[in-house]
Amino acid sequence: MKTQILKIKDPVKDIEAIKKAAQCVDSGGLVVFPTETVYGIACRADKKSLARLDEVKKRDTDKRYTLHIGDKNKVQDFVPSLTLPEKKLVKNGWPGPLTIVFEINKKEIGKPGSELAELLYRDNTIGIRCPSNDIAHRLLSLCDFPVIAPSANIAGKEPATNADDAFEQLDGLVDMILDGGTCKYKKSSTVVKISPAGFSILRAGVYSERQICKMLTVNILFVCTGNTCRSPMAQGFAKKALAEKLGCGVDQLVQMGYKVASAGVSAVNGIGASAEAIRFCETRNADISGHKSRRITAEMIKEADYIFAMSAGHKNDIIQLCPDAQKRCLLLSDSGDISDPLGGDFQAYKICGGTIEKSVNKRISELLK
Repeated sequence: MKTQILKIKDPVKDIEAIKKAAQCVDSGGLVVFPTETVYGIACRADKKSLARLDEVKKRDTDKRYTLHIGDKNKVQDFVPSLTLPEKKLVKNGWPGPLTIVFEINKKEIGKPGSELAELLYRDNTIGIRCPSNDIAHRLLSLCDFPVIAPSANIAGKEPATNADDAFEQLDGLVDMILDGGTCKYKKSSTVVKISPAGFSILRAGVYSERQICKMLTVNILFVCTGNTCRSPMAQGFAKKALAEKLGCGVDQLVQMGYKVASAGVSAVNGIGASAEAIRFCETRNADISGHKSRRITAEMIKEADYIFAMSAGHKNDIIQLCPDAQKRCLLLSDSGDISDPLGGDFQAYKICGGTIEKSVNKRISELLK
């Protein structure tokens, strides 16, 4: 078989060549194409095409390949229910040099016993990538059938990072090579697995673990005035509620993809939570004894995905400091302002704390529904 090489200088002007490649893939052919990491081999996700790919790659047939999509919104065709950290990682990491392995409910895996489900899922997991390379994006978007795409190389050899390397290894074995020049990163994508046990890096790549953590962590911020009673109590109750719903310890929330913090619009940095607030939280099995107050900053607001203010005044202060936070900022209580118990007796803290706990539990339930 003669391998055809199509030079793609401009994905827009050369769209007919990319369409031809997509038609080849849909017909069961194998097409080598560039991504921003390494070159891949596009293959229609069916048994016959995959059998040929296995033969070309000289790869163990028991191994699974990664599904590639041209539009990140297509992920929900294969993973119907995304958690908040998954949604954030998809938003921040795609399109880009990132492969995500999702663990999903068995009931959501397509039609039971279907060929596609059998080929794409293993142990209730599926690996998906959405490349940012424009040629890859257009090719995958033009294909009518799901496409899997391992790296363009024979098993045991280095993945190709340009068309010449791909041709050297795969000449006569694949139908077509789209020559899009040298790959941007010239290294593999980072592979991240997200499961009920949290996230883990399965393969090091372009993104570091620190970058991945930042990309997927859902930041929840509670705001009051001095950050010594109301918002620290809310922070403690939120950690407790999240841990209970996720089935983990409070100290494992970061690994699960959640960070809960608090701040005050007029806070003095470094002051501990009030004794009454600590005492009430202890009665509710929430520990805020190590809390230290923080004055809110524009950076804190910018990083927060969800901001809950104790009063309309606090909400206004937040929006004045960072106007684009308006859609992310809500009052904690649906009933309106939560009064400051500062200076009151323990009964005042008990009433205030009870309102905060109830409101926090409602908000957390809404987020994780």
